[in-house]
Amino acid sequence: MLQDKITTLTSEINAFSTTNASELEQFRIKFLGTKGIIKDIFEEFKTVSVEEKKVLGKVLNEFKQITETKYNELKEFIDTHSTQSETAKIDLTLPGEGFEIGSRHPLALVRREIVEIFAKLGFSVAEGPEIEDDWHNFSALNFPPEHPARDMQDTFFIKKDSENGDIALRTHTSSVQVRMMENGKPPFRAIMPGRVYRNEAISARAHCFFHQIEGLYVDENVSFADLKQTLFYFVQELYGEGTQVRFRPSYFPFTEPSAEMDISCSICKGEGCQMCKGSGWVEILGCGMVDPNVLENCNIDSKKYSGFAFGMGIERIANLKFEIKDLRLFSENDVRFLKQYKSSLI
Repeated sequence: MLQDKITTLTSEINAFSTTNASELEQFRIKFLGTKGIIKDIFEEFKTVSVEEKKVLGKVLNEFKQITETKYNELKEFIDTHSTQSETAKIDLTLPGEGFEIGSRHPLALVRREIVEIFAKLGFSVAEGPEIEDDWHNFSALNFPPEHPARDMQDTFFIKKDSENGDIALRTHTSSVQVRMMENGKPPFRAIMPGRVYRNEAISARAHCFFHQIEGLYVDENVSFADLKQTLFYFVQELYGEGTQVRFRPSYFPFTEPSAEMDISCSICKGEGCQMCKGSGWVEILGCGMVDPNVLENCNIDSKKYSGFAFGMGIERIANLKFEIKDLRLFSENDVRFLKQYKSSLI
């Protein structure tokens, strides 16, 4: 009979005992597994008469509970004593294992150094959104709707809107300058670090995203001589005394006059190499006097105030400082590459 079978199995379960995890697992499979004895008994229970079910139902449930209780008790006992045994093997007098020190990203190192240099001159740090509207990214900076300089930016547009202005990933951090001038009053003296985006083919010398630091100084009687002296100080601090500087006339819609600044190549010391293309000079930033139209667009009296602005790519600065020849290394997160900068942790 089924009841006699359950009685015999109950005696077997009550008599079972082990301290071995493998034996306990065999016990679980035998009685509680998907093809175990309890499942078979429940299948057999379906075939008995209705009168027998009334009696055997309670007995069968108690049998299942006894089996599960036995398994859980033995498992708890084995787990507890196993943990204690492992702990007993640990020699607490041994010295601990040290943690491997991480490293800062080379771009983060350069960014911090640039910020610290300009902080000595009284420049604060300002930040703004990476998704910008047309006004802050273009129009306020003297880029009229049909201006050819817009094509130079290779913009990633997110939303085209002829009525309210296009929405795009910012192409430069100059948009932060506009926001600062709109929401405050001169004087302004700040740098704006951040990530920018341009639709360019990725190569050793170019990427679709990179990092810039732009600077702005607006006050009464600011001259181009102030700009030159500020940038000369920056170069001497960053690359060392003796680094030569030269300015070349250039064009930017938001500055007039505008210039590009070169420094003597820090890799070949001016003798000519692949980085400077044999010229001995490397261009590191663009700069100029803030165009009066930009000041007026931000509700600043251009007859009373003047200012200068400059912008540089952090990747370019890092290339020269660490002699890194491939821009793609900065964003590939190769641990072998990043570990080289452990010595710069401060």
